[in-house]
Amino acid sequence: MATAPELDPAAVAELAQRLRENVAKAVKAPEHVTRDVIVALLAEGHVLIEDYPGVGKTALARALSRSIDAEFARVQCTADLLPADVVGTNVFNQRESRFEFRPGPVFANIVLVDEINRASPKTQSGLLECMQERHVTVDKHTHDLAAPFMVLATQNPIEYEGTYPLPEAQLDRFMVRVSLGYPSAQDEKDMLADHSNHDRVFDLEPVTGVGEVLAAQAAVASVHGSDALRRYIVAILDATREDPRTELGASPRAGLLLFRAAKVLAALEGRDHALPDDVKALAPSVLPHRLLLAPEAAGDDREAVVRDALDQVPAL
Repeated sequence: MATAPELDPAAVAELAQRLRENVAKAVKAPEHVTRDVIVALLAEGHVLIEDYPGVGKTALARALSRSIDAEFARVQCTADLLPADVVGTNVFNQRESRFEFRPGPVFANIVLVDEINRASPKTQSGLLECMQERHVTVDKHTHDLAAPFMVLATQNPIEYEGTYPLPEAQLDRFMVRVSLGYPSAQDEKDMLADHSNHDRVFDLEPVTGVGEVLAAQAAVASVHGSDALRRYIVAILDATREDPRTELGASPRAGLLLFRAAKVLAALEGRDHALPDDVKALAPSVLPHRLLLAPEAAGDDREAVVRDALDQVPAL
């Protein structure tokens, strides 16, 4: 396997721009949404895309996958989907009188898990080890997943019949949660002209490959994050925990992922060091889905808790 080339922040920023421009050819998504998805990719995280039907959740995931010359797999979740359908299973080879492992779709580089909340809790839990540990254990044998590895999961927040809400442990595995929202009137008119007879996602060509993505992931890991920045993130986490509207605030894992994501955003802007502004830009995507509101705070949203934490904690 060839050694991946070393990249500097400027090269990482150029790679991210290529990805953004390529995705934009097929999907009209808000700029911050595309940015957050690319941040998760380069920070070795996973993405939950939650929004109303028909706004382009699946199209965004497919557009990103087609922009990278890597192995892609899609899992369409249903109530009867089994864990073995996702991670793989051992099959007996009669000719050789032994069991052989048949890998499931999670062994691709980019895995689209469509309508994840339609899968049973047992199947959802089968994804936990994959997303966190980057390997699969079947019949006591461990199988490493591909690198890079990213899960892009979609769910519809307004459909409840036949769905299984994601538990907190599953939500915590997603680095960011994004929502596309409805497009502007002009963007929607352009979509009617461009997509009426043809899905433009199929026209996309790769603009990068596995080697360059791995090099970018290595490059952003070396971006500097100061002690003051770490104290700033911890103060934000504490503010969400002390907020009377929350029963559970942001976890230590949330802080680790926010710190990692901030370093990626710094590289995307060509810097070799992360700033509080990077944290502020990404906290609304990284933190809210990890909070558990108190019963008496039913009228308050998680995003408001994070906004208030950012407003009250001074940048150090």
